[in-house]
Amino acid sequence: MIENLFLPLALAFIMFSLGLALRPGDFRAAVHDFRGIVYGLLGQVLMLPLLAFLIGQLLGLSPLSHLGLMIIAACPGGVSSAFLTHLARGNVALSLILTVTSSLLALITLPFIINIVLAGQAEGLRSIEIGDLPLGKLLGGLLLVTSLPILLGMFLRLGTRWVSERGEQVVGKIATLFFMAIVLVTFVAHRETITTGLPEIGMATLLLNGLSLGGGILLARLARLGRRESIAIAMECGLQNAGLGIFVALTLFQQPALAVPSVVYALTMNLGAIAFLWILRRQAARMFA
Repeated sequence: MIENLFLPLALAFIMFSLGLALRPGDFRAAVHDFRGIVYGLLGQVLMLPLLAFLIGQLLGLSPLSHLGLMIIAACPGGVSSAFLTHLARGNVALSLILTVTSSLLALITLPFIINIVLAGQAEGLRSIEIGDLPLGKLLGGLLLVTSLPILLGMFLRLGTRWVSERGEQVVGKIATLFFMAIVLVTFVAHRETITTGLPEIGMATLLLNGLSLGGGILLARLARLGRRESIAIAMECGLQNAGLGIFVALTLFQQPALAVPSVVYALTMNLGAIAFLWILRRQAARMFA
């Protein structure tokens, strides 16, 4: 039930809420200074998968756990990144644009990265039949649960203005509840698999989250961006769409073990973001001087 109906519908609703969150001024700000978008996408599309690959090699993860870690690293920015960016007094508009843009790009980047991992670890991933996961199935699934709902939300908000700001806030709150439900229901339905895989993948998710947050700050510094943009990029790199990772693992691959890194990372990334927020509040002047 969760794999075939609730999970894709809940994820599609979350993506729809992202489309509703965009404003015309967001696009104008992006055109005015596109460095934040370029470096933010570099962090999400290139840095995160590279970090996941290196962490998997360093810790000697099993091929299945390594693929699961690569899946969550290849997922776009998470739905909570804009909210946490707001709490940290970062550039919320940049955060929203990065989340939506990376979600649309995932239609191309996620299948590409998954197929590279499958090809490189074919011997260790015999439980996954590559022939049973054609590229068309993965592309179609991503299109239905990510790209189309985002575009629909953007159309209703910016094109027709059928949804008011009040309505967008309500949808956003419901989307947050859906995300929590995805993680909770997945954990309950596959608790034995998750409990078994937690000792192996726990440290890997902690490393991935910490290095992603730090890497986002480093990229922003290299681009000579301001403090608010640095916070947005760090949050976008550190907070991934765990719901999409769970969807790929359970619905497309039908492998509960592949969902373990995404479920664990859903907890890790929020704890890491809260710690990062605390550091910013206490040491902002020294970090961004």
